[in-house]
Amino acid sequence: MVPPMSNRSEQESPEQVSPAPVRAAQVPDLPWRVPLDPAPWWAWALFVAPFIVVPALNSWLWMGARDMLAVGLLTIIGASVVRVAGGVVLYRVELTATALRARTSMLVRSLAWQDVDTIEVGDDNVVLTRGQDENEINGIPRDRTAEVGAVMDAIRHEAANTPTHHHRPRPGIGTLLVLTYLILSIGTFLLRWHLV
Repeated sequence: MVPPMSNRSEQESPEQVSPAPVRAAQVPDLPWRVPLDPAPWWAWALFVAPFIVVPALNSWLWMGARDMLAVGLLTIIGASVVRVAGGVVLYRVELTATALRARTSMLVRSLAWQDVDTIEVGDDNVVLTRGQDENEINGIPRDRTAEVGAVMDAIRHEAANTPTHHHRPRPGIGTLLVLTYLILSIGTFLLRWHLV
């Protein structure tokens, strides 16, 4: 599963159909969380492993020029794993009366309904087009993509006369987790060799 909100090029667009509008009575209570496939078990293991393995290896390494380089490389590689695996595991997509909010591990992104030009439904995704930009919501169960697309379309039509609120992307919980990982990874090495 990939992070839920990603820009894609026009060349990659699969065959899609626009959802039929839904009556207002069928719109769920807002905010509504978009149903997403559960993350695989290995994604959680991949996310947690660097927090244990890299600090342990860093505290075991002998202190020397080569070991300092190894500490740096292990820390960077582990941080990349935490960031990527966190993008698989730690996210959700919420629909509100004014915007769609996608929470990845690193960022919280919002897209105002007034900025959405079209909504298209794929096999396991919904694509929201804004001008030349396309935001793809992945990981939706195949039997619920039509429902999700229709709900988005209905909310978008209801929000047509509401004031537009634009929000800049802001850090998500993953940013804090990556900082925690860096402190643990480098801190164990510094403490082990009494450098602090």
